[in-house]
Amino acid sequence: MADEEGSVRVDVWLWSVRLVKTRSQATAACRAGHVRVNDVRVKPASPVRPGDEVRLRLDGRERIVIVQRIVRKRVGPPIARECLIDKSPPPPPREALIPVAQRERGAGRPTKRERRELDRLRRQWRTPPGLL
Repeated sequence: MADEEGSVRVDVWLWSVRLVKTRSQATAACRAGHVRVNDVRVKPASPVRPGDEVRLRLDGRERIVIVQRIVRKRVGPPIARECLIDKSPPPPPREALIPVAQRERGAGRPTKRERRELDRLRRQWRTPPGLL
């Protein structure tokens, strides 16, 4: 961990300001390359300072925040909001996230053709673009 007064590990800061649920989730995101500080991919132990821009890609959404204050312990939501400036684009509407196959009530089991269409749809949402 950085010994400087005004810095803290990026994984600790992400967890402290409630951008991720667990510290291990923050560490995994850093190792996977989903965290950037000032447009540079960082390791979990990289320091973050006030004024840095942190980009976090998690659950299909990119969060862009500017560090205002350094916190080393997890804080409540009102204090966490004061520690960052959120410049993230608004989240997509819930209806646009995952299309759910709708069947009429009492329609019975899906036919073989309908089952194949459902499998194709599910595969499309699980596989990253370009791998189909």
